[in-house]
Parts: sequence; structure tokens; C-alpha cells
Amino acid sequence: MSRVSEKLVEEKVRGDETLSSLYSELESDEELQTALRLCNDMVVKRLYYNDHGPMHARIVAGSALEILDILTRRGLRPITVQHGLSHREAAVVVLLSAYLHDIGNMIHRELHHITGTYIAMGILTRLLPKYYPDRWTQMRVRQEVLHAILAHDENVQALSLEAGVIKLADGTDMAEGRARYPYTYGKSDIHAFSALAIKSVELKDGEEVPLIVEVDMINEAGVFQVEEVYGKKIATSGLEKYVTVRLMLRGKYLKSYSASRPAPL
Repeated sequence: MSRVSEKLVEEKVRGDETLSSLYSELESDEELQTALRLCNDMVVKRLYYNDHGPMHARIVAGSALEILDILTRRGLRPITVQHGLSHREAAVVVLLSAYLHDIGNMIHRELHHITGTYIAMGILTRLLPKYYPDRWTQMRVRQEVLHAILAHDENVQALSLEAGVIKLADGTDMAEGRARYPYTYGKSDIHAFSALAIKSVELKDGEEVPLIVEVDMINEAGVFQVEEVYGKKIATSGLEKYVTVRLMLRGKYLKSYSASRPAPL
């Protein structure tokens, strides 16, 4: 069991030289960090959305690496592995995709999943040769990262395990405090109130399905966040039959949601 938080990514990369080095480089890259701060300038200050900057990148990266591990322990194979690379390269794809997935927001929220691929291309072209000297591996990793960035939008079907993982992880950043931005700036619609109702999100190994996303709420407004927002991402992740969202109300079981079974149980 792992709680979704900004610290999870540090736990996931610890002990792996490649992942640890790559994460440190992402965190210290001036161009990238500036771009992520500009994302918040656009979506938080101008559109009153929730945080899409460096904190969101860290949270989604940690969640994505944990989801990848849970699913692969149950026998699911990343597309990167199917094409002859290792599980580490799959983790590299997931780390990069998760960290970069929202970078297109620095231009505009509209079509940010498309513009993000163009911005990420330059960063990937600069970073990947440091870790993979051969061109084929660079292109394979880059291709899968760009696909995952494009496919993180709920209207785009994910066509790889890695892309599906990013989509699932993106939606797990909904714990309390993550909606303070739109609330503070005056946004008071159902999205803001629903997000404020989420107390915590935990990732667990399941029995009937590999992944349980457990969402604890302080009131039932959080159900909207799961069924109407997160549910759309799950439905186009390609992984809908492998995940169930378990809704808790102040620590007590309320009900479960599965996109492969549209009606909540």
C-alpha cells in the first residue's frame, strides 16, 4: 500500500541509479522547471484550474511508478519490454511521461496534450543521449513518452501499458489541498467542492483486479470527482478491467467504481 503524495516518487527511484539520476536531472533542469511554473501561471492564475506545475509532476510521477510496479507484478507487460527493452526502460518511459505530461499547459489548456508533445520533444532530445547512446533506444523511449503525453487526455485512447499508467496516475492527484488553488481564486463549482472533499488516495494490490485505488472522502461530494472526472480517464486508459476505485467515507467503505462496469457497485 502506498499513499499518493509528492514524496512517493523519491521512494520509487531510490536504489536505482538510472531512475535516481534522471529524476534529479528533471528536478534541477532550469528550462523544464521554468516551463512547469509557467504552466501554473496559465492554468491556475488565468483559468482557475488546480495545480499543474512541479508539484503535480512529482505526485503523478510517484503514483505512476507505483502503479507500473503493481501491474507488472501481476503479469502485465509494458510495450517497452515487448519491444526488447528492460523493465527499467519501461520505468524510464513512465517517469519521463509522468513528469512531462502537462507541460503543454504553458501555452494553453486547450490542446495541451498535443502542444506538450512538441515541447517535450526538445527536452527529451537533450536528455536521452546521456542515458542511451544508441539512436534506436533513444527513439523507442522517446516515441513511448510522446505517445503517453498525447494519450493522457481523457478523449484519447491509450495504446500502451505505459500510457495507460500515466492516465491512471494523473487522476490520483486529488487529495485534500490540491483544490485550494481554484477555490482560493474564486472557483466554486462542483469540481472545486468535489476535489476539496477528497482526504487521501492510496494505491493497493487487489485480489480480483490487480490495482485498487482507494479514495477516502470527508463527504460524498467526492463521488463526483471519481465517477465524472477520474472515471473518464480510466475508461480510455486501456487498463479499465485491471483497476477498481474503492470509495471510502471517513475511513469506512462506501462503494466501488469500475469503468469496465459503468454502474457503481
